Amino acid sequence: MSRSTELIHHAYQPPAEFEAPQVGVFKASTVIFPNVAAMRTRDWMDKSAYTYGLHGTPTTFTLEERLATLEGGTHCILTPSGLAAIAHVDFALLKTGDEVLIPDNAYAPNKSLAEGELAKFGITHQVYDPLDVNDLASRITPRTRLVWLEAAGSVTMEFPNLIALVQLCKARGVLCALDNTWGAGLAFNAFDLTPGLSAQGQPTLGVDLTIHALTKYPSGGGDVLMGSIVTRSDELARVLKLTHMRLGTGVGANDAEMVLRSLASMPLRYKAQDTAARTLANWCASQLAFSQVLHPALSSSPGHAHWQQLCVTPQEPEGLAAGIFSAVVDARFPAHAVDAFCDSLKLFKIGYSWGGPMSLVMPYNMASSRKLSTEHMQRGQVVRFCIGLEHVNDLQNDILQALRQVNLNS
Repeated sequence: MSRSTELIHHAYQPPAEFEAPQVGVFKASTVIFPNVAAMRTRDWMDKSAYTYGLHGTPTTFTLEERLATLEGGTHCILTPSGLAAIAHVDFALLKTGDEVLIPDNAYAPNKSLAEGELAKFGITHQVYDPLDVNDLASRITPRTRLVWLEAAGSVTMEFPNLIALVQLCKARGVLCALDNTWGAGLAFNAFDLTPGLSAQGQPTLGVDLTIHALTKYPSGGGDVLMGSIVTRSDELARVLKLTHMRLGTGVGANDAEMVLRSLASMPLRYKAQDTAARTLANWCASQLAFSQVLHPALSSSPGHAHWQQLCVTPQEPEGLAAGIFSAVVDARFPAHAVDAFCDSLKLFKIGYSWGGPMSLVMPYNMASSRKLSTEHMQRGQVVRFCIGLEHVNDLQNDILQALRQVNLNS
């Protein structure tokens, strides 16, 4: 046998008894079958075997199982981004003639997807007021197949009455999907929204599925794009996995490894960033430049009582909330002054996403992205602060110097 052939078909196999803190990184497109019978009978959908790299490896299967546990589900599918997870759910569950309902404060690309690709496929959509259960009830029709939920809302942080919204969807026989990126599987259990009742043996109330932008807290470094879909339903999992196979939306082994490494520290990072965000949000509420501060844990923030109901527990008496808040800059200040404020920040960097070690800031003109009334909000430009792992005093001083530099605090 020639050296080149021997190098490819080398007989040595390392011993199997190897265990370390981190999961091994298995990279594969081709998966080798021992024989034709195995090739014809293996089933990747129940994670009992391997068939092709796109359908799963020990690395991705392990990440999926850990994420399912984190979110309180039993099945998980990985996607290349959080938005890909949203699109995957839409494409798997909707068809021409169906309608999907989306909260007006949802992650903006979710609405853009409905306005673009879904509309091209003959799938219609409506937006509803997430703070008004009756508004959602009035929009559900026989064509409604899916309701998206978000807690808290993107940018403006309203916390909906999630329990009532899910109860409504169940009563109408409509599937509900939650973008659980903010809660991250830590702030509350989306598949058991009333744990006190379930502990008494009563039926569990929960969403049908969640999506999670693993790009945020699970990654934790601002350097990985990935998403997940989690469900407790065997039938939904089957449908979603078949769509996954047909679309071919796999993730890289090295990216999966990076998320696996970060998962163990996520509860610590989440709580640290939550604590810092609350400190800064309360301080910002005392600054003249800001007419309103939006953070679910603040009593003045829209939906605070619903956040308390869901996120304050005997185990977490202070409740949990992500390290994000938004501030409405008083309407007397023009948009260019708000932009100048963001430019004057030194530690806060201008950038999308959150959950990483570096604090971020982004100005928003909400009038251009909302279709329904926002009477619960003060007029003015919105600035979103995403808190990283810097010392909270340094971040507070950074905001203060930027306010002074552009004369916003007068």
